[in-house]
Parts: sequence; structure tokens; C-alpha cells
Amino acid sequence: MTGTTNLPGPSRRAVLAAAGLGAIAIPSVAHAAPRPSGLGPLSVTATPDTQLNAMFTNYGNTGGQWVGADSTYSVRLKDGRTAWVFSDTIYGDVVNGTLSPTDSFFINNSIIVQDGQKLSTVTGGTSDHPEAIVGMDGDAWHWFGAAQTRPNGDVQIGVLRFERFGTGAWDWGWKSNRLVTLDRRTLKPRSVTPLPSAAGVQWASWFLQQPGVTYVYGVEDLGASKYMHLARVRSGDLSSTGKWEYWTGSGWSRTETDSARIIVGVSNEYSVTAFGGGYLLITQDTNELFSSRILAYRSDSLTGPFVDPIEVYRMPEVGPFGSYGDPNIFGYNPHEHPELRRGNELVISYNINTFDNMAIYDDVTIYRPRFIRATFTHR
Repeated sequence: MTGTTNLPGPSRRAVLAAAGLGAIAIPSVAHAAPRPSGLGPLSVTATPDTQLNAMFTNYGNTGGQWVGADSTYSVRLKDGRTAWVFSDTIYGDVVNGTLSPTDSFFINNSIIVQDGQKLSTVTGGTSDHPEAIVGMDGDAWHWFGAAQTRPNGDVQIGVLRFERFGTGAWDWGWKSNRLVTLDRRTLKPRSVTPLPSAAGVQWASWFLQQPGVTYVYGVEDLGASKYMHLARVRSGDLSSTGKWEYWTGSGWSRTETDSARIIVGVSNEYSVTAFGGGYLLITQDTNELFSSRILAYRSDSLTGPFVDPIEVYRMPEVGPFGSYGDPNIFGYNPHEHPELRRGNELVISYNINTFDNMAIYDDVTIYRPRFIRATFTHR
């Protein structure tokens, strides 16, 4: 919803994050596959990124606009600036660490542009009445996913369309995939294009750009189980839907429903990036109930198999013994920001939320991205 609201929308994200956290462990690999041999076992140390955490804290407290959000993707713009891409966003004036739920705005997607140390917020609507960049359509709303910059500088963002199908509090769900192309200068929409949606896969978890091709990672979210899927677009232009191909487990097919499950237990948002001659998957452990664990898997190939998970970090904010001392607090959707990588040191973000609808207004520090720096070494 857009505009002033007393119905805190981030609780909807809580439902998605919690739905996939099963109470029992399930096998990691969805189908038999050879183990990687090239990328050896890894070890990791991780600490909070105090600089990035402070940047968003200070901006959210003093900007008089963007206060907090989730998803937290990023992409380097052609002119050197960074676009931080968010889904559900709270927007308004912070007073003594609180936000009025009736004198603030809740919008389903937004962008922060970082130019050096200067931050500015991009939304739809106006500064006095902000709306989502891709707005509501009847009872449907849109959450942003992964992003990429095109050769001409325009930005493409995966968009997940959710719709209501009844009057009950939980009568809503994912409906289809879309792609918004944003103008390189204004970051306002040039076009919104329907994307393949026939296989029950949300194609917005991660975009991996390589010369002449973009690999699109998605999630098949069955609630108790969440499976990775993979597509590719040879031109790199994701709006060219006729050029999409899908990984079948042994090759590529132009039929979306041929898409194979690669691994189970990923989060709705994750990252797959080149690392050390192979590939690194960063994800939350959704095989574990209300997990605080961020995991890294390794693979020789971007198609998997992803094996040998190691714990990167435990989100310290979550649960009754976390830093908030609140059983309603949970974390979700970690992924890397590869444009910020320094050698083997990765910048990883994750999101914090709460099942208590009003808590994000009573304490604005809760609903903000967190960042860590993780240094990986070969054992």
C-alpha cells in the first residue's frame, strides 16, 4: 500500500521469511551430482561493517525521508554512483528514535543513490506524498529483487508481483514476475515487462552478469522448502523473453517448466558470485527453524552442485537471546555486494524484521539493513 498507513506492511515480508523455515533438516542437494574438485575447502572470519551500518543508520535517522527497508540489493551505475535497491520501505520523520505510523508512509519499493558519502532517495509520487517506483495495481503490489546495469547505463530490476486472493489477513501470494527498466539518469521507469512465470519460480533472487550473458537465479518457494533454479539470457537484456533458457540439470531448454531444482534450503534472496576459480553461494540456512545462520556453499560451476556449507556469521539481533532481547525479531535474505569486494573480503548484507507490527515504529533501528565483512581463505 502507498501513502499514510497504520497497517505495517513489513509483517508481510515476515510471513515469507518465516514460511520457509522448516523444523527439520532436509538434504542440501536436490539431485545427485558430482562434487566440485577445483575450489577447495574454505574458512571464513566475519565482523560487522561499521562504516556501512553507520551510513544507513545516520541517513535513516536524519534524512526526513527513507527510514528503513529490506531486500538491500545494490548495483554500480555507469557514472560510478551506487544504487541501493529496496523492497518494503518506511518513509517519514524520525523523532527520538520513533516514527508515527499515521504520519509516515509505507511503500513497496524504493532506491537510495549513493554518490560518495551523499545519499538521496528515489521513489514514485512526490516528496510530500511518496509512492513506490513500481506502484500498486488494484490489490497487487511489487517487491524489487536483483538488479543489473545495461551497456547504455539503464538499470534492470527483477520485480515480484504479489496479489490478494481473498479477504483474510493471509490471503495473498506471489503471482508473477516482471522486469522494470529504469532510466540511467533519473532511475524512473522506462518500461515494465512481464517475465516468464509458468514454473512457479520467482526469477529475481540474483543476476550474475558475464560477457554476453546474464544468469538469472530464482527461488521455487514452497513454504517449508525453497529450491534454487537457474535461467540464462544470452543477450544480457532480460526484457528479451524469447531468449530465456533454463537449466535442466544437464543442459539448457527454452521451456521454463523444464527448469530443474539445484539445491534446497536457500533463502528467497541470495547471491552466486565468482570466487577463487569457482562460485560462492551466500544464503540463509532455511533448512533450520528461524535460523540466524548465514552460510556459504562452494561450486566449480555456476550451475552447481553447491556443497560443503560453512557458517559465515550468526545474525546477533535475532530471537529472545539476541541483541534486542525480543523473540519476535528475525533475520533473512543475506547476499553479497560484489562491487564492494576487496580481494577475498566480501561485503554481505542481511535484513532484520519483527513479527510485532508496531515495533518498527517504536524503534526505527529494527527495520534496517545490516552489513558484515567476511574474509574467505582456502584451508
